[in-house]
Amino acid sequence: MYELLFWNYLEGIYLNHHEVYEAISEEQPEIEGLEPLPVQVILNRIASVFSKWEKVDDKSWKNTDGVGAFQVRTTPQSIKIDCYGTEGKTMDTLVGVMEEFKCALYDPQVPQRYDEMAE
Repeated sequence: MYELLFWNYLEGIYLNHHEVYEAISEEQPEIEGLEPLPVQVILNRIASVFSKWEKVDDKSWKNTDGVGAFQVRTTPQSIKIDCYGTEGKTMDTLVGVMEEFKCALYDPQVPQRYDEMAE
């Protein structure tokens, strides 16, 4: 499994990325310093982009023409995507969808957040 996480900080706030990741992983309902996300709009966009994939349930997709599957877990402030055997190209597409919503990627496997403040 490969995890992709996305959230936005409130203006002027910048927290320890790994601590935010841990809070999201523990499914804390609200994390001070993060802004709310348009979760349903994001889920609809993912569904649109992956419309050729089999939708297993409301938040899970499976590639019926190749390898990979992913599940999206959400809080009002975050999107966590668990990728199972998913190709890099597919993960890049998911990152691109989240960039449409100005959400930077946090990759806990590295660990690194890819946003303009981290550069």
